[in-house]
Amino acid sequence: MNKTKRKIFETSLKLFSEKGYDATSIEEITATVGVAKGTLYYHFNSKEEIFNFLIEEGMKLLINSIEIKTSKCDNVLDKIKAVSLIQLKAVHKYENLLTIVMSQTWGNESINVFCKEKVLEYISVIQNIVQEGVDNGDIVNCNAEVLASEIFSLTCSTLIYKRKAKLEEIDVSKMYLEYEKTLFNKIIKK
Repeated sequence: MNKTKRKIFETSLKLFSEKGYDATSIEEITATVGVAKGTLYYHFNSKEEIFNFLIEEGMKLLINSIEIKTSKCDNVLDKIKAVSLIQLKAVHKYENLLTIVMSQTWGNESINVFCKEKVLEYISVIQNIVQEGVDNGDIVNCNAEVLASEIFSLTCSTLIYKRKAKLEEIDVSKMYLEYEKTLFNKIIKK
């Protein structure tokens, strides 16, 4: 990605997160980036294309992180722990992306549908890990789709907690220990 496209990407991410998709205009993006509309349209055909690119690339990044990290794990519980840790780190590092994802998942407009599809793709990666654990007896027998959604919801709830507590940053290791106490101990098959 060249410098101009990256700047459009980063600026749009920040503006969509702070103001919302609808309240952010192409004019505001170009003014903040410091480029002409023609330059923006050289890289993206529309505001919706910018949005879709942000969501596509962001969710791809999270999925790739999961696939890389879990490929090094010996068992399913370690994979689930790795996913949870990735999500906690994402709240810290990619808060703007997650804010956009959470805010735009609901509704029936094309951007909402697209965002929902990407979230469901992400959850299906987690679901496959959970199902592997159910199938081989490593974790309790459960609905893998529900548990995968719950694991994804840890990201959402952590972001909400961070905002409610008015924290600049979350203590990833402290939050991870909380997850260990609540989630991990309940899914281990005994």
